[in-house]
Amino acid sequence: MDNKLKPLREQIDAIDAQILALLNRRARIAQQSATSRPRPMRRCSARARDQVLRRLAEHNPGPLDSGDVQTIFREVMSSCRARAARDRRLPGTGRHLQRAAVYQQFGHAVEGLPCASIDEVFRAAEAGTADFGVVPVENSSEGAINRTLDLLLQTTLSISGELSIAVHHSLMSKSG
Repeated sequence: MDNKLKPLREQIDAIDAQILALLNRRARIAQQSATSRPRPMRRCSARARDQVLRRLAEHNPGPLDSGDVQTIFREVMSSCRARAARDRRLPGTGRHLQRAAVYQQFGHAVEGLPCASIDEVFRAAEAGTADFGVVPVENSSEGAINRTLDLLLQTTLSISGELSIAVHHSLMSKSG
């Protein structure tokens, strides 16, 4: 290893060890927090996580991009939630865009709960089988998703987050 690189690599290794220790400390505190939090408060946690991500972006001195910082911390929070056995089962209809929305909102450490219909997503969230449900509200080809809107009027569940996901179409043909 180059003599100039060796001390830099050693500094990075030392920082990585500190980050690892802090991440595990954060996970332990998150587990304690999850066990002391009443179930109704879990539904509010998505808003709280969004506030944390906004605050981190606002106070980010750089050189990391604020979007990158939010992505990193979203994954940290997702892993901590998974360890705390909270929010791990998120119902969705199984469509790839809804899975993308789940990962974008909650990180990759969540366990999805595939549902056959929007109605089933609402039932799972209302019954407490899952702390959150992910459903489409509108899309570019159909506009408003009436079934989702109807069920929102009939339930005590509330919207805790919103995402817009770009849709890209790939067209195929047998003719060249």
